[in-house]
Formats: sequence, C-alpha cells, structure tokens
Amino acid sequence: MSAAELLAAIADVGRDARRGGYSRHAFDRPERELRTWFVERAQRLRLDVETDRNGNLWAWWGSPGPDAVVTGSHLDSVPGGGAFDGPLGVVSALTAVEALQEKGFRPAKPVAVVVFAEEEGGRFGVPCLGSRLLTGTIDAGRARALRDPDGVTFAEAAVAAGLDAERIGSDPERLGLVGQFVELHVEQGRGLIDLGSPVAVGSTVIAHGRWRFSFAGQGNHAGATRLGDRVDPMLPAAGTVLAVRRLAQSRDDARATVGRLVPTPGGTNVIASTVDLWLDARVPGTETPELVEEIVAAARDAAGAEGCELTVTRESYSDDVVFDEPLRRALAEWLGAPPELPTGAGHDAAILAGFVPSGMLYVRNPTGISHAPDEFAEDADVEAGARALTEVLERLSK
Repeated sequence: MSAAELLAAIADVGRDARRGGYSRHAFDRPERELRTWFVERAQRLRLDVETDRNGNLWAWWGSPGPDAVVTGSHLDSVPGGGAFDGPLGVVSALTAVEALQEKGFRPAKPVAVVVFAEEEGGRFGVPCLGSRLLTGTIDAGRARALRDPDGVTFAEAAVAAGLDAERIGSDPERLGLVGQFVELHVEQGRGLIDLGSPVAVGSTVIAHGRWRFSFAGQGNHAGATRLGDRVDPMLPAAGTVLAVRRLAQSRDDARATVGRLVPTPGGTNVIASTVDLWLDARVPGTETPELVEEIVAAARDAAGAEGCELTVTRESYSDDVVFDEPLRRALAEWLGAPPELPTGAGHDAAILAGFVPSGMLYVRNPTGISHAPDEFAEDADVEAGARALTEVLERLSK
C-alpha cells in the first residue's frame, strides 16, 4: 500500500469531535488502537516487532544488531492535532520497507522502524518522552511520577499497557544498536511552500523548553467578595500571558506561547484558588533561558501586585540541535540537492542526535499549519517523501 493509503486506513482513529482533528495520547484507547494497527502492518511485511522497556515499538527487518539503520516517528498527537504529525513518518517508513522488499533488496545492515511513545507530551507533559527515556536524558523516577490531567501517573499507565514500571528508564543496550536514525515528518511551517519543493533535509532544531507557572491565591465567592478584598491568581496569570508575547517580540525569531491555562476549581462563579499555565519558549542560539528569566520576573511582579505566590517548574529543555553533517551531505546528494530547512519544532530525531548520527526529511505542508486540524500534505508530496525515504534506507543499509 502507498503511504497515502496507509494514512487513509487510520483516518478514523482518535477523531476529536469537540476540538476537531485528532486526540491520540500515550497509552490511551486511540493510541493503543494505532499500536495494534502498526504491529499488524509490520508483521505483514515479515518484520519482527517488540516493545522496549519504555513503550517504544521496534519492527525489525533482519536480526537486531549493532549499526542498525533506524527510521520512524510517533503515533500520538497533541489535543486536536492534525492527521500527519507523527503518523506520516511511520507510514512512510512501512511503505519504504515494502518497496525495497518488492524490488528484492536485501539490506546488509539491520533495518528497524520505530514508533516512539509520548512524543508530543500531550498526556504527561514532557515531549519526546520515549526517546528521552531511551537515551537517559530524563530521570526514570521523575518520568514514572509524571501525571496526566486525570491524576494517572506514567508508571500506572505503562503498567496498564503491559509494561514493567520498574524497568522504565535508560536503555543503553538498545541505543547501542542504532547506527543511524532518519525521521521523516510533515513540515510544521511554510518553508517548502516558499521554496517550491515537496521534500527538504532538516538542518537544525531551535532550542526549546516547557515551564509550568503555578499562581496561588485565595479561592472565594465571585458575587460576595469585593474586588478590593480579592487575591485572584487569574490576574497575574493573565498578565503573564501578555508579558510572554511582549517579551518574545523583543528578540529576533523568538517563539513563546501559553497554550494551556488551568484554574482550580474552575467554576464560573468562583474566584480561583490556583491557576497553572504552561509556557513553551524557543529561541535560536542560547537565549531561551534568558527569555524565560525575563518572563518569570514579569510573572513574579504580577503575582506580588495581587498578593499571590508563584512557583515556576522547568518541565523540559533541549539546546539547539545541528543534525549530523556527513549524514546531511549524503541525504542531499542522494536526493538531488533538495533545500535544507531549520525548524522550531521538536522531534525524537533531535533527542537521538546527541547520541547517534541523526537526520530529518520534511514533506511539504501546503497550509503551513500544524498542531491543528488544517495540517495537510498532498498525496503527491506524501509519495515523494516516501520515495525519498526509500532511497535513503537503501543507501544507508547497503
């Protein structure tokens, strides 16, 4: 089947009737359904499928061994996300393996298609959790204790999915099997629209992180409490949202977003007792922490003015990533010198890049929109990406 046909086969899984798009999160019902689908598709290609200690799926063409050529992406989404972010890389990988098998190609190195768990952080808050656990770039104890909005820990969800919670964590033996990693992904911007190309090679990923701001005030009655008697955490939270935009605009090419704000208890006629908001900040170079310090200072001033307390917790952070230069040169040569693109979007490939030669391919998104229902890729571009990945896998595994 073509990559477009495989995407169509899973198009009804995890549709979100309220938000639009798709909501597929680590170990929830839609994501488990997609995992089952992946295993079945991989087994049709006579691939040996296994789940590692952190919930990542590996489908092996050939016996697992060192210097393996690995490709893949993820199947989870952000809340109300698009159909292509993650699954496009998975279906393209399966399509590439099938195309190579049909032409009678036999890889000289092991080839694996991987599905990483919780790439988006949509359920437990930390992006690229599966690859961070694999590489040991997040503490296993901290990961096990992460909670979803319903209070379920990552460890509890993993056990419900059949994993051993005590084995969650760094997996150097498995990481040592990866010789090179190439991830194909839908572009999450408009670079390829402007460049007029269906495919690009990734060059860099901008430094980025997530921080939680917790404002504590005094819960009270919305009708009986005079304005002058209030300690309302919603005010400094709102002030922080405005400060994020103002301060980010003062820096070249900075991106800073508050996409989630949770008041407690959340009643219409209740002054909140606490308000939590999450900041996503990304600045090229080394300036992301500096921008966050400025935002924290503005948030503390706003909290103090209302008599509230503020606690700030860093939930994740990754420095700038430059993808492996020899691999980038090879990809460009094999694919006829497509454009190179930097991105502000994080990926599992950026986590692995600190440990093994890693690279990325992007497929044109004609809307320029991602993490939303309007994310898209034309069938012709989807197939162009799958052909590019097929060429890359054949070259790397010879």
